[in-house]
Amino acid sequence: MFDFDEQINRLNTDSVKWNGIKMIYGTEDILPMWVADMDFASPYQIKEALMKRVEHGIFGYGVPSSEINTVVKHWVKRRYKWDIKEEWLIPSSGVVTSIAFAIQALTEKGDKVLIQTPVYYPFYSMIENNGRKIVKNPLVLKNDKYEIDFNDFEDKLKSGVKLFILCSPHNPVGRVWTRKELEKMGELCERYGVYIVSDEIHADIIYEPNVHTPMASLNRYWENNSITCIAPSKTFNIPGLQASVMIIPSSEIREKVRTVQGTIGFHGLNIFGNVAMEAAYKYGEEWLEALLPYLQKNRDALIQFIREEIPELNVVAPEGTYLVWIDCRKLGLSDDEIKERLIHRGKLGLEPGVKYGTEGAGFVRMNIGCTYKTLQDGLKRLKRAFT
Repeated sequence: MFDFDEQINRLNTDSVKWNGIKMIYGTEDILPMWVADMDFASPYQIKEALMKRVEHGIFGYGVPSSEINTVVKHWVKRRYKWDIKEEWLIPSSGVVTSIAFAIQALTEKGDKVLIQTPVYYPFYSMIENNGRKIVKNPLVLKNDKYEIDFNDFEDKLKSGVKLFILCSPHNPVGRVWTRKELEKMGELCERYGVYIVSDEIHADIIYEPNVHTPMASLNRYWENNSITCIAPSKTFNIPGLQASVMIIPSSEIREKVRTVQGTIGFHGLNIFGNVAMEAAYKYGEEWLEALLPYLQKNRDALIQFIREEIPELNVVAPEGTYLVWIDCRKLGLSDDEIKERLIHRGKLGLEPGVKYGTEGAGFVRMNIGCTYKTLQDGLKRLKRAFT
């Protein structure tokens, strides 16, 4: 029913991934497998809902439908087993924007904000751009899997951290945090009075037997001292429509966030973002259930190929997300040399690991949200770059 093998030409569609490569890599002669969007057509129900709205022909000021919060509530209950209330939901144009809102609402200039590195690079910029101080709790790589250094985590919280930004599932290392890990982080944040902002944008892309659990769903105190950020953008490949939701159980925190939104003149999503989000969460589940095994096939094929064809590389097998963190350190190359080989020898555009912090030096991130044919092409280019 869903053809994920269809090769769709994305050139000349204002695609950052496909039309921005010369600006990023200095050449157009590469296969882009970098920025985190997929090469699959979104569920047809989203297109139909948007087309219906376009056909109306009048695009005046909009208001979300009366159903949208109910649809989001049911999605969260069904997918994450978390029973939320509709009044907890506040719209945002994106999760990065939500993180900026949260930083401004819950901290003051000069306050410390904790992140677990290597991590999604806008975490750094949102903290610094808002005049706060970055505190790192570096993740520890053991046997090709990342773990949390809880002694360091607690020491950093003790140092006066006001806010912890959790990436769950983690981008770029692909961890789906276990209930035990989440509980330990939550208990420590509670002990030291630290707010939690949880970026859960990749929560729907989970590989069995892993299970995504929102941290806020585990404890009433954490729920009332947290902001959980979700979006249909990664799940249904609609990031260009800029629609996301903050789940904020605390009325006090909700009011603080609304105040921050008011200071910059944010009054809600555009009409197409609202339409797409409602259609995605209302009708997209069947498409998602078909997508997940396809992505898992891609992941497994990548792991096998690298193990057999490029044994100098180590794969940090993702438990979630369609992003793969690859360890190139055994090659003995600098980050610039890795990039040079990928671009000029492999003709392949990947994300340099150092972009995610100094702890990412010697790594690259590869996007497998593509057809199996594109993946095979990318893997051959990866081999050519390093052999």
